[in-house]
Amino acid sequence: AGVMILDAVWIAAGLVLLILGAEMLIRGASRLAAAFNVPPLIIGLTIVSFGTGAPELVVGVSAAFEDAPGIALGNVVGSNIINVLAVLGLSAAVAPLVVASRLVRLDVPIMIGVSVVLLLMALNERIGRVEGAALVAAFLAYVVFLFARRRFFPQSEATDAPEAPEVRRTPLGLARDAVITAGGGVILAFGANRLVDGASNVAAEIGVSEMVIGLTIVAIGTSLPELVTSIVAAMKGQRDIAVGNVVGSNIFNILAVAGSSALAGGGLAVEPTAINFDIPVMLAAAVACFPVFLTGYRIDRWEGWLFVGYFLAFMIYVVLRASDQDAVGPFSLAMTAFVFPLIGVTLIVLAARVVLGRRGRSSEASTSVDGHGS
Repeated sequence: AGVMILDAVWIAAGLVLLILGAEMLIRGASRLAAAFNVPPLIIGLTIVSFGTGAPELVVGVSAAFEDAPGIALGNVVGSNIINVLAVLGLSAAVAPLVVASRLVRLDVPIMIGVSVVLLLMALNERIGRVEGAALVAAFLAYVVFLFARRRFFPQSEATDAPEAPEVRRTPLGLARDAVITAGGGVILAFGANRLVDGASNVAAEIGVSEMVIGLTIVAIGTSLPELVTSIVAAMKGQRDIAVGNVVGSNIFNILAVAGSSALAGGGLAVEPTAINFDIPVMLAAAVACFPVFLTGYRIDRWEGWLFVGYFLAFMIYVVLRASDQDAVGPFSLAMTAFVFPLIGVTLIVLAARVVLGRRGRSSEASTSVDGHGS
């Protein structure tokens, strides 16, 4: 019992350090970028988005080094599910999200595409080092794409990016921001180490797989920066940031986190349960975002609560699977009961919005014609 309590303390301390380290890293890096005249839009959509994913990256690499591939992969898959169903859902519940189409039309298909790629890579129950290198290379290409797109097509981006922080361009100020950035990185690394150690010990002591711990405790903890960032952005009316943070973080998790973890650990072993259920749920959650950006560019409150409900159902299923695997039954039943309805509801909403949108435009056109004719 004493060991369990100590592990729980280390897990809690690790989560606190992750949040503190991520905050310091984002703040310091943003001020340094502003000092060197990096545009505010790029600061918001790269440093902020990827900064909130820093806990996942450090935890994933630490878990791979410590031979805990279940935690590394579970952290990625669980965080992506949480980002869409819980973070985006709760953000929409706080305030309906209306998103500029030109900000995310390309990024959401990219998120869906890399989710498919991860599933395909995992089918042989291992993501190898070469595949990890390919994911990291794709991430670097995505970053270059972000910079190029914002340089050559500035009119295609949203206008509500966060303002650049005010900085003093003095050697002392730059040194201070560099120290804050480096300190945030060190705190992140230490917090991740404590979290992975504690989570691995708990998994061994209670007899559940590392994948389950990664999907639940670790994923929820490392997703807290995204949750806070998106909800605060939604409350402040910066709704492009709320959605862009989730989409950008999910792409970052698959390409940078999973790729770096596979490189660091010489490959990641993938449990059959992840292939049969967890990664497909992650893909389904990504697909569920598509109607938001294809029609109406809006997530209403009821849709946000629907996402939250799916998240709770997923977590209940994972807990039941961990407590009594024999009672879960075939994974095909779980897929039928969970993933397919999620996609089905999404496609129904999509079709309804398309039909209603066309009827509305037809009605407006006929009204306009009648008005001119009279």
